Amino acid sequence: MNAIPPRIGESDRLRLAPGVMLRNDRRRSQWMLMAPERLLVLDEMALAVVRACVGPEGAEVAAGIDRLTAEYDAPRAEVAADVLELLTDLRNKGYVVT
Repeated sequence: MNAIPPRIGESDRLRLAPGVMLRNDRRRSQWMLMAPERLLVLDEMALAVVRACVGPEGAEVAAGIDRLTAEYDAPRAEVAADVLELLTDLRNKGYVVT
């Protein structure tokens, strides 16, 4: 029986998984996460989340949520729920790691 991986938490520090790159396809005007033999096209909100919450600087996810809350003038609880769900999905698909 497979264990369900835990959700990403606000205190987690995320980075792109080894071999994954954030790239802009200027010809198609699309941002994507590129990994060996796969890619994921990011919509505007997913790109904002990745930029705010994933990176080499090692900031906690909570700092990215705070930044997005201010940028989009949205309720923090709603932003946090959406961000944590997206980041958990990206982690489960192998695009980001803790």
